[in-house]
Parts: sequence; C-alpha cells; structure tokens
Amino acid sequence: MEHIPVLLKETIEMLQIQPEGIYLDLTAGRGGHSKAILSQLTSGQVHAFDQDKSAIDALIVLQREYKNLFIYHQNFSHVITALKDNIRLVDGILMDLGVSSPQFDVADRGFSYRLDGPLDMRMDQQQLLTAKTILHTYDLKSLTKIFREYGDETFAYPIAKAVIATRLEKPLHTTLELVDLIKRVKPGKALQKKGHPAKQVFQALRIAVNDELNRLSDAIDQSVQLLKPGARLAIISFHSGEDRIVKTKFKSLAINVGTRTGIEALTMAKEKPYKLSTPSLIKPTAEEIKHNHRSESATLRVLERRI
Repeated sequence: MEHIPVLLKETIEMLQIQPEGIYLDLTAGRGGHSKAILSQLTSGQVHAFDQDKSAIDALIVLQREYKNLFIYHQNFSHVITALKDNIRLVDGILMDLGVSSPQFDVADRGFSYRLDGPLDMRMDQQQLLTAKTILHTYDLKSLTKIFREYGDETFAYPIAKAVIATRLEKPLHTTLELVDLIKRVKPGKALQKKGHPAKQVFQALRIAVNDELNRLSDAIDQSVQLLKPGARLAIISFHSGEDRIVKTKFKSLAINVGTRTGIEALTMAKEKPYKLSTPSLIKPTAEEIKHNHRSESATLRVLERRI
C-alpha cells in the first residue's frame, strides 16, 4: 500500500516554506512531506533522516529527481551529531511520527496485527532488540508497565500474565499468535468495542522496541536549538503518549505574550524565545480521514522561534 502523507497541506502551510531555505525532515519515510517541500524550493535544501533502510532506499530514488535532497540513515535523536558543523541553523523542521503504511503492510516487519509475521517491530533493522525478545525475557512487572503506559491497555496485567504463562510452555513466534493470546485474555465486552483488540498492545511493544518516547524527547530538545528566528518545528503525532510529550515540551518552551507590549513583552520573549504557532492542535479534515483512515488519530502542533 502506498504511503499517503498525513496533514500534508496543513504542515507545509505551517512551515511557511522559503524557496532558499534549509529544511529538516527528521522522519522522512517514503519522502511524501520532503517532496512537497522540495517542490517549493529553488536554491534551498531538504535534509531527510530515517532509521529504516527501506525508507532510505525510497529516498535515494527521490534524490535522482531532486539533487538538493540530502539523506541521513540516522534516528532523529542524533540530528545535531549527524549534521555536525555543516548546518548550524535551519528554516524549518518536520517530524511525522509513528509507522508508515509500507511498514504496516509488510508482514515480515511484524508491525501489523492483521498479517502473520515474526515478532520484530524494529524501525532500525540493525538493532538487536525485537518484540520477541521483550515478550520472551521481560518480567511480569515490566511487561505490564509497557502495555499500560505505552498502550493505555486496560487489561495490561492479565495480558502480561498470560504472556509469561504461555512462554513457559511454548514461546510466541508470530504476530497472530500474540493476537490470539490477547483475544483469549480479553472479555467478550472488550472484544466487541470499536478497533482491533490487539492494537494497543502492538503499539506499546513497538514503542518499547524502538524507545520512541525517549528518542522523541531528545529530538525535540535538539531541534529547537537548530531553528533560526522565525523558523518553525512541526510535529505530527498519532497517540496520546507522543502528543503528551510534544505538548509538554512546547508548553515549557513557549510563551503567550497575549496583549503585552513594549518592554514587558520583550522581557518575556527573551526568557522564552519560542511561541506556539497553533493555539490548538490541528486535526485532519473529514475528507482526509475518508481517503486515508490511518490519519484519523493524527494531531499537528507547531512551535516557532521568536528571536
């Protein structure tokens, strides 16, 4: 399935693309957002990051069309190190979090609870930790914490307990084996609710495998240091854990000057040189959700450097 960039129009508008600007796409994937930025540039550049080798391969194809695209096979939490001293400040930064459609739709990647594949879930296939490792080696307390905190799973404890009991008899090897276990544990009323019964556990495992929330926090801390005055950081998130980090980070960095003017406003701006460009989060339109159901949970927040 082709990956459809989420909130594409809204994100590009909020970034206020300058034809000669330098932009970072820190989760480039198949390059949908990067291509939209590149199409508006003249002498500007896009520096695209991704830790997934298949995404890098797709970006290399895009690079044939756009010579001002520069590619980094890196996790976005290493952005400052990767750029070194070549780029000190940029005109805009984008993060589109979560899993892309091609990752979901390839059974061997293990992200899908609808396709049978190995319990993998690694974004970076060079790393050693997999979902199978977590399920086979983590204790009851750790598994419960992962399912509850990363997946908001109501039945975190009984599911974790069932994983422990099952692996003593027969190790879990595939995604559908895990799905069957979850379905056996959850009561009938929970199974009748909207959405797949395994979605939250799979989300939680993916976040744990890839250390997504800690890396997101690090990436935000580094990104705000790279913004020029007037430049913006746009982040699209897909679940409450991600959005909570973005919202908290942005709120701590930003100031709402409101009706204040003159010396008072300048003083406040010096203390916190960032402002929220979105008074409230931006959500997909009904039309976008209709054409791309995976966009339904997306939220966009934007932070601007003032001075």
